Amino acid sequence: MGILLLVRHGQASFGAADYDRLSTAGHHQARRAGAALAAAGLVPTRIVQGTLRRHRETTAAITEGGGWHHAATDDADWNEFDHLAVLRTAGYDLETLTDRRTFQAAFDKAVALWHADHGGPWPERWPGFAARTTGALARAAATAGPGEVVLVVSSAGPIAAACAADLESAAEQWHLLDAERWRRFNTVLVNTSLTRILVGTAGPRLLTFNEHQHLTATEVTYR
Repeated sequence: MGILLLVRHGQASFGAADYDRLSTAGHHQARRAGAALAAAGLVPTRIVQGTLRRHRETTAAITEGGGWHHAATDDADWNEFDHLAVLRTAGYDLETLTDRRTFQAAFDKAVALWHADHGGPWPERWPGFAARTTGALARAAATAGPGEVVLVVSSAGPIAAACAADLESAAEQWHLLDAERWRRFNTVLVNTSLTRILVGTAGPRLLTFNEHQHLTATEVTYR
């Protein structure tokens, strides 16, 4: 069997002019994740990353922590949906969402509208997001042959889609993701958490979800 290791990016820079970069804590989280993987003997044979800055910075810190020198392959289909554009399309003024609790409440409502395809025009519709992220999962799984360990650095949304898709009964139904199932995975993913998917003759199967033992309680973040 092969293994897909899906890692969420480290903490980004909430409230900063450029959200799409790791905070100091995010760099630390990613280095800790790499060190933990190396200590467990999980050396990737291939690394795939989304093309966002927070993905690239997370990959760099993970490989530093693991002591590896792998070149990563970019796959933009592992990118997160544009959550700020979804909020704006849902009618929210981003300048008023200055604290995390207010932001999260608005985000949850906006995503519910996005799922249901109410309002718009959305920058990316839910069916398109579901199709591209599960397509990325299929491509990554295809490279995880026996004995292979494929490390994927992505975001909460695509990783949640991969987990929800893995639970579908048939691979050809991956694009028909249940939005509520996706939401439940998406809302609890910890920064730099590890999700393991086994890849065998029966296709990808979820083994573990949201592992974050490499972080102390005070180092755990969700955005």
